[in-house]
Amino acid sequence: MGYLYLTLIVGILSLTPKENSTVDALDYIATYKDLAIAEMYRTGVPASIKMAQALHESNLGKSDLAIHANNHFGIKCKKYWKGGTFYHKDDDFDENGQLIDSCFRSYGISSDSWVDHSNFLRNRSNYVHLFLLDRTNYKAWAIGLQKAGYATDKAYAQKIINKIEAYGLAELDMADNPFKKINVIKAR
Repeated sequence: MGYLYLTLIVGILSLTPKENSTVDALDYIATYKDLAIAEMYRTGVPASIKMAQALHESNLGKSDLAIHANNHFGIKCKKYWKGGTFYHKDDDFDENGQLIDSCFRSYGISSDSWVDHSNFLRNRSNYVHLFLLDRTNYKAWAIGLQKAGYATDKAYAQKIINKIEAYGLAELDMADNPFKKINVIKAR
């Protein structure tokens, strides 16, 4: 038992930063994949897109926003937001060109962030065209998100596509509907 434990510790410590990052990403995916799939069936947002955005926006769940505000998608407050808030420097500037704190949505639990992200996309007019796309067309979804203004990063779509392809996230879009009724055969 001691030898196995020591071997595991040495193995973990010898991981390169890239390998360690891959392990963290796979852990993150394992934690949230069922929620991504459920949200896909509830609202139509592809699970691959949700997962790739969450991986990117939350830095594998390690960003200050994810840790302190349970915000895994980088959604800002907007004028109509009535929930919790978290202030963090991002990409907002004052009239003098100085970087200022941006208001981000804060959630009691992480799953609320996943649900709100789906609702945010579903209920905003600039994203409505995305729901006309096939849910398995993650490239069109990623490009559409960027064009609709989800992020200011000009390489946003490609970063999302890269994550989907690196981790095989397109498979999530083919998952069975968790809301299907299950037929139970009673024992006689």
